[in-house]
Amino acid sequence: MEKESELDGSVMLQKSVKRLHFGSWEEKEMAAIAIEKLAKEDVKARKLMAELGVIHMLVSMVATEVVGRHRAAIKALIQLANGNSTNKALMLEAGILSKLPKYINVVDEQTRQEFAELLLSLSSISNTDFCPNKPEILRFLIGILESPCSFETKELCLGVLYNLSAVLENAGALVSNGVVHTLLNLSSSFKELSEKALAALGHLVVTLMGKKAMEDSSMVPQSLIEILTWEDKPKCIELSAYILMILAHQSSTQRDKMSKAGIVPVLVEVSLMGSLLAQKRAMKLLQWFKDERQAKMGPHSGPQTGRVPLGSPLHPKEAQEGKKMMKNLVKQSLHKNMEMITRRANGGGVVDSSNLKSLVSKSLTF
Repeated sequence: MEKESELDGSVMLQKSVKRLHFGSWEEKEMAAIAIEKLAKEDVKARKLMAELGVIHMLVSMVATEVVGRHRAAIKALIQLANGNSTNKALMLEAGILSKLPKYINVVDEQTRQEFAELLLSLSSISNTDFCPNKPEILRFLIGILESPCSFETKELCLGVLYNLSAVLENAGALVSNGVVHTLLNLSSSFKELSEKALAALGHLVVTLMGKKAMEDSSMVPQSLIEILTWEDKPKCIELSAYILMILAHQSSTQRDKMSKAGIVPVLVEVSLMGSLLAQKRAMKLLQWFKDERQAKMGPHSGPQTGRVPLGSPLHPKEAQEGKKMMKNLVKQSLHKNMEMITRRANGGGVVDSSNLKSLVSKSLTF
């Protein structure tokens, strides 16, 4: 039975290839459907089809205006690309990227999704032919991400941008085409897409052009600080904290913007309630703000013994009482903040005073 099945598959493959090359348009469409089925079921058939010139013919079919024909070709190419880098390279060589629709609004939703799925598969290989320098790619991806397409299609396109952003050499083309703005907008507007968008931004922020684009954006740092408050998205908090760390590092201008935007109390909460990685990053940022504040104060900015007016001697007992009073005030203030944060974490429940005192003492030590 296995031999008969293999024979049937071989016969179907021969007929499909013949129809694809020499048949009418209707026969070509039926052949593409059959090739999709064969490629999905038989790994060996995928390699053989490439040797028989199937890929170039299918790529040429993608440009046809008849919806059924180009959809059949795209679906067949998706299966042929599955796990086969040679086939992917052949598709790029045959010019599949030039067949992307120029106007998103004239293409039906299913076709957009299938194109996006094929692009995601092609972008996963290390191939210089798949690069954002080709305007068709970014025009298609950004067009979908900024249009009212389905969540699934947007997610596929974000996957493509993530793969492209992982290659440092692609940063220039991505940034110059406005990808940073698109990703920032998605990360703060759609929680379901935020993690992948932030991950792509994390790739770009380590490049000079990417960092500069984020520094100049009107959405930064407010949108990233807002993401730090998403208690139901711990991974997003970690990624946002990472991006803020890169932006704040060795940049007093960015730290000043963050401070004015109210980042410090948010970081305090993350350092207490976030994941271990988020806590570590929040603590690092808080340390930078603390160091910068101390540096601005300088050795002569605080009260100095030499500045005490004549006739107002500073007794050791008075100094000790003053220190004790200040410590109590700080402790009370911190206790109130901790109580508010803990109550939020407990969903408005009863606060454990013993745990709260422990947290306060640890915070005072730090």
